[in-house]
Amino acid sequence: MPTDRSRDEEVERLKGLGAAEHEDHRKPEGTGWVTMADPEGNLFCVERSAAERV
Repeated sequence: MPTDRSRDEEVERLKGLGAAEHEDHRKPEGTGWVTMADPEGNLFCVERSAAERV
């Protein structure tokens, strides 16, 4: 969960560092998460920031 940017901004930042989107679970109303894979293939999720949950 990012602390200083939105979920979508964090996804783009991580892509720039070499991560790849594995599965996109974002919903049109803004909820959801993105499962990503690091360059070694380890999976992790990016959730909405606390500010986006308010």
